[in-house]
Order: sequence, then C-alpha cells, then structure tokens
Amino acid sequence: MKKPKTIRKHQQSLKAKLVEKFEAYLLNHAHGLFSSLGRLTRTPFTSAMTILVLAVAIALAGSFYIVVANIQQLTGNLEASNQMSLFLKDNITDSAGQKLADQLKQHPSSESVKFITKKQAMEEFKANSGFGEALTALDTNPLPSVIQVQPKNSLDSNEDIEKLMTEFKQLPQVDFVQVDMQWIERMQTIMLIASRAVFLVSVLLGFAVTFITGNTIRLELHNRRDEVYISKLVGATLSFIQRPFLYCGFWLGFIAGFSAWLIITIMLLIVESPVEKLSTLYNSGFELQFLGFFEFTALLLLASSLAVLGSWGVLHYQFRQLKPQ
Repeated sequence: MKKPKTIRKHQQSLKAKLVEKFEAYLLNHAHGLFSSLGRLTRTPFTSAMTILVLAVAIALAGSFYIVVANIQQLTGNLEASNQMSLFLKDNITDSAGQKLADQLKQHPSSESVKFITKKQAMEEFKANSGFGEALTALDTNPLPSVIQVQPKNSLDSNEDIEKLMTEFKQLPQVDFVQVDMQWIERMQTIMLIASRAVFLVSVLLGFAVTFITGNTIRLELHNRRDEVYISKLVGATLSFIQRPFLYCGFWLGFIAGFSAWLIITIMLLIVESPVEKLSTLYNSGFELQFLGFFEFTALLLLASSLAVLGSWGVLHYQFRQLKPQ
C-alpha cells in the first residue's frame, strides 16, 4: 500500500505531465496558425487574388441579404400594410367611439389603437384631398368615425387576420371593417420569394467558396508534397500534417469574410446619401440598414467554416491518394 506522500507525488507528477501536454498542444496549434499566415504573406499576389475572389463571392451573398433586410425595413416589416380600419355607425357618438377604442386597446391581438372622430376625419380629408373649399359647402359631415387597429404579428397567418376581422365585424358599434388582404398576400409572397432567392444564392456562393478554397489548398499541397512525404516517413500523424493546411484555409476564409464586410459597407456608404435624399423627398424616416455586429460575426464564422470545410475535404481525398515514390 502506497504512502500518502507517494500518492500525492504521483498525482502531482501526473498533473504536471497533463499540463505540459496541454501547453505543447496549444503551442503546436499556435505555431500552425501563425506559420500558415506567414506562408500566405510569402506569396502576396496569389493570396490576394484568391482572397479577392472569395470576398466577392461572399459579398454578393451578403449584399442580397442586406437588400432584402432593407426592403423589409422600408415596408415596416410589412406590419403597417395590415392595419384594420373599423368604420363606426353614424349614430355612434365620439364618446362611445372613444370608449370602444379604449376597450380594443385591451384586446390581446391589438398592438396599437387610434380613434379618429368625424371632425378629425373631415379636417384630414380637407387638407389632403384638395377639395377644402367645396367641402365647406356641405351641411353635414358625411364621413364616419374610424378606429384604426394595428394587430400584433398578424402577418404570421392570414387566418388570424380573417378571424380578427370577423370578430370586429360582430361588434354592434361597427358598420364594416376594411383591410387589404390581397395586398398583404402579395407582400408576403414577394418577401417569401426574395428570402428564398437569397438562401439559394447564398448556398451556391457557399459552394463556390468551398471549392475555390479547396482548389487553393490542393495547389498548396502539391507545392509542398516533398515536405509531406518526409513528414510521413518520419512518423508524423495525419492530423499534424493537415494542421497547417487547415489553418491556411481558415485564414483565407477569415480574411475573405472581413474583406466582404468591407465591400458591403463601402457599397452601402456610396448609396446612403442618395437613399436618404429620396427618403426626405417622400417625407419618410427610412434609414439604410448596415450589417450589425451579430451579422458581421456570423459572416466571419461562416466564411471561415466554409473555407476550412473545403480544405478538409481536399486534404482527406488527397492524402488517401498520396503515396511516397
């Protein structure tokens, strides 16, 4: 039976060995990471051309995404188009209409509720229609009171919109309810097509990034085949031999992703001023949306992952074919 001191020494020795192995593991990976970056800098023209091609492919996918995102913002995420207008009966007073509006504010499906009296409706119509003088000749106000209801997340399902319309139509104070369902369906379809188009284009460009990186690593492996042969002869493991090539692919994808973000940002900055001017002419508060921090991070991770995947696929195939001569 071992003495306690002997057991403690054995545990400390084992712990020291584990720490030493972990430090060696980190050192090897750090060496592979930075040595692969240094190798890229030794062929600046070739590396720059490869990165530029990858960056353009990634920037195209990112540009389609940000265009759709801005279109969604321009349309108010399609939420303003499904506003319901509840036209009240002529015998409903302003106080009764306001009371009904207050009740509708408590409805679980209502995002916001606005009550417009007959007088307010007439003043707004006079200001916007261009018939102000002619309308003053009317003895009575023919316009009804209106309650405008903005539903919550109602674009998720057309059935929900129709159910809410039916519920509001059954209110005794309401004459009829108006909402442009056809417009909503059209906008839903347009945005669905745009989103799927962005997805398909992104997938195709993702394959392009993977194949381009894989071909670059294949050429790099061909140029260093003698080094690989010697490493295999001296007993180097496959993971050790692959490591610098995988890190080379990582750097290609990472730098290309960052370059793609720069390209997208520069393009947005170029069109930002004309877009803001056009927004001002239409009295709109639209502001051009740029890639956020989360989207920027996702772009880098996705570009790096695709590049590493392409590198790994080529290495896995080539090393099975590679035999020392």
